[in-house]
Amino acid sequence: MNQKGIKYLLEHGVFSELDIHFARLMIRLSGKEDEEIFLAASLVSRATGEGHVCLDLSTVDGEPLITGEPGTDGFVCPGLEEWRKKLDSSSVVGRPGDYRPLILDDRSRLYLYRYWDYENILANKISERVASKIEGVDLPLLKDGLSKFFSPLENGQTDWQKLAAFVSVLKKFCVISGGPGTGKSTLIARVIALILEQRRGSEMRIALAAPTGKAAARLQEAIQNGKETLPVEAHIKEAIPIKASTLHRLMGTIPGSPYFRHNAENPLPVDMVIVDEASMVDLALMSKLVQALPSDARLVLLGDKDQLASVEAGAVLGDICDTGRIHGFSRDLLNRFREITGDPADISPGNSSGPVIKDSVVELRKNYRFSPESGIRAVSLAVNQGDGNLALRTLKSGEYDDIRWTTLPEQNDLYRVVRGNVLHGFKPCLETKDPFEAHSLFGRFRILCALRKGPYGVSAQNLLVEQVLRDENLIDTDKRWYRGRPVMITKNDYNLGLFNGDIGIILPDPETDHTLRAFFLSPDGALRSFLPVRLPEHETVYAMTVHKSQGSEF
Repeated sequence: MNQKGIKYLLEHGVFSELDIHFARLMIRLSGKEDEEIFLAASLVSRATGEGHVCLDLSTVDGEPLITGEPGTDGFVCPGLEEWRKKLDSSSVVGRPGDYRPLILDDRSRLYLYRYWDYENILANKISERVASKIEGVDLPLLKDGLSKFFSPLENGQTDWQKLAAFVSVLKKFCVISGGPGTGKSTLIARVIALILEQRRGSEMRIALAAPTGKAAARLQEAIQNGKETLPVEAHIKEAIPIKASTLHRLMGTIPGSPYFRHNAENPLPVDMVIVDEASMVDLALMSKLVQALPSDARLVLLGDKDQLASVEAGAVLGDICDTGRIHGFSRDLLNRFREITGDPADISPGNSSGPVIKDSVVELRKNYRFSPESGIRAVSLAVNQGDGNLALRTLKSGEYDDIRWTTLPEQNDLYRVVRGNVLHGFKPCLETKDPFEAHSLFGRFRILCALRKGPYGVSAQNLLVEQVLRDENLIDTDKRWYRGRPVMITKNDYNLGLFNGDIGIILPDPETDHTLRAFFLSPDGALRSFLPVRLPEHETVYAMTVHKSQGSEF
């Protein structure tokens, strides 16, 4: 492609500088000036940058790169057959199993080699784990455990939590997906207890992990709360771990390197790994995790397949869950569940020819947090079904007490519109001197934004809130560390035990009444405080992105 055309595509935002540089590199390596190769390389680079693992050529073949602009007829992708021939003949494009910069498979999916390799390794490792059976399961003991932990539901409803626990005991690989309020947090301790009972007192090394420090802290809190009420013997309770870490810390980050200390040659010293908020784990990290697992170790992934995916490429949890959802459970698994538990499990078996992984994926479908009359529940169902029109109609209907639709005000009118809500939401928090009460009050109200930048983004909204509160003499922003300032950690500090997403509030030390300290709540509910100057990277957090709020349980 000539320089004029490249400049035009850059100016119109079709490709980034990185996409163009990568495409030029592929042309140099191939030794041929093929426009088809240039376009394919630019497009797969763009797709990867947008979080996709590959580029499906069949979705863009024959399509214009720019629409609605005069004089852009020449910027059209080639036809699929012609495109594939060009790619197949190029020295920089290989088939699955080849070691080339680009990989083209039989379904016209084009990958950067690195992501094809990650996906291939992950698929093979999961397949091996799914095909491997857990030997020696004591079924009568499992039946007793399930009856202890799960009471029969009314009207013969299927207990999806019980089914998930059942699958977790029988399988080396299990995925449990569920939306907010479906009981994932309360289920974790029960799953661990059931598996420990099967060990009959023998030691079991269990690692608890999550992609972020905040998620790890919430996992720790959930297990701590869940184990206390379990009807099990004392030695089982004592064996349930409560210490959770980030995946990076579990696997051993090597500074300045994309690799970890634990890998296929140096596997993790564990018998089971449980990963919470697994939707946030990208393809590269998940691939490295399964490579670092011993062959006989269990892997349990928990998360919400419909939540926002990882920032990096690969919606791993969503892809795995879609496979299970499409094919359903096998007749054999459902019959075993009914026989052992007595649960009617009114579930139709799936396609008998479906993938083996179908019996390792359980979606929790009963919501314990929202009633059937909840507007939030109605909107979330519409969104998950991809029905945007229904979601908007529900939001605008005025039929629900728990949701309200307001037209976005003009930028110069934002102050007037948000002032009342800001004062109602944040004033009580700023009037208390007690750190525990401040955290409790602050957790009741938050502004969530889709974007970080722009007039309606996080940065602008935080400044706007500070302006409202300053005008009411509730805060003094002339000082960086003002009384009542809420902060969110943005970089892990393992020495301090503060992690990305942790929220603290700047308040006077109750013992001195003048020294300002940043107060954080630990997963066990204890209060920790630090001098503000010791905090790792952080930001003001009256407002935060939707992505950052994931798992916060507001």
